[in-house]
Amino acid sequence: MEPKQDLLQLSSQVGQILTDKGDTISTAESCTGGILAHVLTAVSGASGYYIGGVVAYSNAIKEIALGVNPETLIQHGAVSAQTAQEMADGIRHRFMTTLGLSTTGIAGPTGGTPEKPVGLVFLGLSTPSSTTVFKCQFSGERGQIQNDSVRKILQELLQFLESA
Repeated sequence: MEPKQDLLQLSSQVGQILTDKGDTISTAESCTGGILAHVLTAVSGASGYYIGGVVAYSNAIKEIALGVNPETLIQHGAVSAQTAQEMADGIRHRFMTTLGLSTTGIAGPTGGTPEKPVGLVFLGLSTPSSTTVFKCQFSGERGQIQNDSVRKILQELLQFLESA
């Protein structure tokens, strides 16, 4: 499936800056299920900066593959700022990239609660100097929430790259 045109354009812009700067990137995805990696690698030349990613749907894989602390998952849950931060940091360190991105949330239509409704997503951006987490509340059907999550993290990444 070909990614949406606006996502490809964002990915292309990100890719050009990463190439120019000589930076590398890796992804840790839960709620987006690999869509972020797909969008990043849909651009020709992505192998020059995209190192790889992990789709970590289960908590066990978040712990094993990404180094998320089990206590974080117990105390805050998989859908939390803390988990998004540890996922982004974990992928960046384990894949030895300049930048690490993470997505964790509830894409629906099931799985929401009053405290954590469908559409609640946390996005992480890990850099050598800091990690930023973005809390988002998206609406729509599952695919829309997933695409909105990818769009938002790419927009935040582009803003970071342009200001760095």
